[in-house]
Amino acid sequence: MGSVGNGWPRGGGEIGELLRHPAFHAVGLGPVESWPASLKHIAEMVLNSRQPKFVAWGPDLAFLYNDAYVPVFQERHPDALGRPFREVWADIWEQFSPIVASTLEGSSQLFKELLIPMRRDGRTEDTWFTFSYTPLRDDDGKVAGILCAALDVTDQVSAKRGEQRALEELRAKSEALAVVNQAGAAITAEPSVERLTQIVVDAGVTLTGAEFGAFFYNVDDGEGGSYMLYALAGVDRKNFEKFPMPRNTEVFAPTFNGEGIVRSDDILLDPRYGQNAPHAGMPKGHLPVRSYLAVPVKSRDGSVIGGLFFGHGQPGRFSQAAEASLVSLAGQSAVAIDNIRLFRAAKVEIDQRRDMEDQLRKLNEMLEVRVTAEIAERQQAEAALQQSQKMESIGKLTGGVAHDFNNLLQVISGNLQLLGKDVADGGRGKERISNALAAVERGSRLASQLLAFGRRQPLEPKVINIGRLVTGMDDMLRRALGEEIEVETMVSGGLWNTFADPIQIENALLNLAINSRDAMDGAGKLTIEVGNAFLDDSYSRIHPEVTAGQYVVLAVTDTGAGMTQEVVDQAFEPFFSTKPEGKGTGLGLSMVYGFVKQSGGHVKIYSEIGEGTTVKLYLTRSFRSEDRVTAADSVPAAGGTETILVAEDDEGVRVTVVEMLSDLGYYVLKAKDAQSALTVIESGAHIDLLFTDVVMPGPLRSPELARMARERLPDIAVLYTSGYTENSIVHGGRLDPGLELLSKPYTREELARKIRHVLTIRTQRRQGASDAAVTVPKHPENAREKLKLLLVEDDAFIRMDTAEILQDLGYDVIEAESGERGVEILGHTIVDIIVADVGLPGMSGQVFAAKAREAFPSVGLVFATGNSSLPDPDANRLPGSVLLSKPFSSTALDQAVKNAVQQRPGA
Repeated sequence: MGSVGNGWPRGGGEIGELLRHPAFHAVGLGPVESWPASLKHIAEMVLNSRQPKFVAWGPDLAFLYNDAYVPVFQERHPDALGRPFREVWADIWEQFSPIVASTLEGSSQLFKELLIPMRRDGRTEDTWFTFSYTPLRDDDGKVAGILCAALDVTDQVSAKRGEQRALEELRAKSEALAVVNQAGAAITAEPSVERLTQIVVDAGVTLTGAEFGAFFYNVDDGEGGSYMLYALAGVDRKNFEKFPMPRNTEVFAPTFNGEGIVRSDDILLDPRYGQNAPHAGMPKGHLPVRSYLAVPVKSRDGSVIGGLFFGHGQPGRFSQAAEASLVSLAGQSAVAIDNIRLFRAAKVEIDQRRDMEDQLRKLNEMLEVRVTAEIAERQQAEAALQQSQKMESIGKLTGGVAHDFNNLLQVISGNLQLLGKDVADGGRGKERISNALAAVERGSRLASQLLAFGRRQPLEPKVINIGRLVTGMDDMLRRALGEEIEVETMVSGGLWNTFADPIQIENALLNLAINSRDAMDGAGKLTIEVGNAFLDDSYSRIHPEVTAGQYVVLAVTDTGAGMTQEVVDQAFEPFFSTKPEGKGTGLGLSMVYGFVKQSGGHVKIYSEIGEGTTVKLYLTRSFRSEDRVTAADSVPAAGGTETILVAEDDEGVRVTVVEMLSDLGYYVLKAKDAQSALTVIESGAHIDLLFTDVVMPGPLRSPELARMARERLPDIAVLYTSGYTENSIVHGGRLDPGLELLSKPYTREELARKIRHVLTIRTQRRQGASDAAVTVPKHPENAREKLKLLLVEDDAFIRMDTAEILQDLGYDVIEAESGERGVEILGHTIVDIIVADVGLPGMSGQVFAAKAREAFPSVGLVFATGNSSLPDPDANRLPGSVLLSKPFSSTALDQAVKNAVQQRPGA
């Protein structure tokens, strides 16, 4: 597999091929190799998505879409690729420009079944779409584009509306359809009213011997009215139409009113018709006949739908038999006309139902595809969840094993180091002790790897720039990998910061690099890339353990043999290895996996047999400024004369560490548990440092012991030690702020160095507090750098933004997501100011503030709330508390904290 960034983008179908073409340039962005890393990662996810999506990026909003989006606008593809959004959708830009503008301001939007008149096949037609708009940020965190996921739901909307109309009409026509089924033969025989009327008239003329016949039929005009359709026989129709007949004559009104048969054997002169007699030889002023017979035609419901009219040029020509024949003919024609009406209605209904069935069939096919895709995604997500649960279970087991293992190693290591003092230099005993200590060190590394995989190691994260960290490791990596491995390091411009343990990142990179070296048999190319990435909701659905958002990605790519999918699925499991026996522990990738997961990140392996492997580490983005990384290793490994209280429940460890500290010159007191240590503290003995194991039996926990020790001896320093910290001082995989930890097993030099480091910090803090009291007693704003502030807010976004503002204002900020977490922090950390949300889940902001005042009577309080007053009257009685109304500006926040500093008790 090629390296990340070479042959970009991977896959992407037809659109991917177009982007990889050397001649392709996007407006305002240029060729793909010059695109920012954030755009590359977003575009690659879009191109490989099965859902129609597009990205519009840059000053001209260059339009980039995937293969699934092409059917949405066949006519515009491929000319639309890389062109400005406004030009691509010029025909609907007026409708969409407000949506685009709102998204570019940072607002996400969702529209369901939105009507969009769209130009297709040379004409404008109504279409319906469901789509979401998401703002996209560039390498500097500014909104630089938009991401749209679209779904054409025109067929579904049309089918839904057609089905609704059809169901309403079917109810009204169910009775008519039953009649149609009975009269099907007649309907099929003669479906044309025009043809039927002519047949009826011709038949009537034949039956009665009439010289003239007409059939008048009321026809619906489709607009709520009707007109008369008529057919003639025995008369020149052209001449007859000059005569104002039959609409205007009143002679046949009784027939059309349904009163019965109208008959006349001798029509008298009527002056209204004298001017336009149509037939030569007819007396002036007469109708075109001398005798006539008119018979009404009625439908099944009894309403008159027309009439039969026959006439002779001579009077008295119609017999009773002729009249009976016409009445019979009228009845037959009425049935036929009704059947034709029903046939037409049924035909329309059948056509509509056929259309509906076709639409439903298409909808079902689409639903089947979507259901199949959904099932596949769910199965993939379930498999990922099962794998995650499996890894979690193994992690808990390994964490428990490492705890006891580290205590054993500490006893062995400590005694070996003490024994080494009594053995003469250069003898075989000294060599054997050295070999044993080397084995202890290997065991320690093994336990550390187990803890890392189990996500139980105490991390010390800092806000760092991984690009600088990786660049600084370049020489070390080249020495570790050898001259036959070509190493290329690429760091994207505008790289975001991340919050992670820098030492663990170095270890993870070193592990990945060594794995790659082995996969390449010592010769090949290793590419290390650092860039920005965005993992969207669709990715997190497939990977349930991933939270959608912005990440910094560290990618390590080799040109080795690659891995099968089966190997990839097992690669992170502890002790799994494809290397020959004795060539590795199988814990390298397990450690990397555990560290990244414990840091809230994500790990992904991409590999192809014969092409190579890429491992990507995704670490969450931090919006804070970079921390200065300091190392305790710079402190000399020297002893001292201070008094140290050792609290350790394991007798073997306790005896060993007491002897090591005594050998370093310290005066040592000892206790077998936290309660015994508290008794020593309350005895009044002078103690400079409390060195306590984190996990000890008994009701009193070590963090509580440390808090009570500080209450009684404010100047005491505290150093924790443990082989497995559980959740006592490590939360979210991170060591609590302000704490110092020495992990078991440790060497004599590591113990000496850490003890001196903690005592040195205590001395500096004491001196700093003394200087602050002398130099700035009345101007707390001038001492802002020395103020420690605890921010308690359950909303993650509000907490993140508020913390960044406070840090920019110069405060040292500690964050807590709940009142309970805030109480834990106050157990081992001194703070000057508390900014707390009133409406916290569980313990309210007022209750938490009251507990904080009990621990620190002079702490300043700021309550943040959406109300104009505090709901609990007792909270108002906390002296010096300041109310900050939400939403608040940075200026209002700054002023509220200043007021809290000035108004705190004793200020």
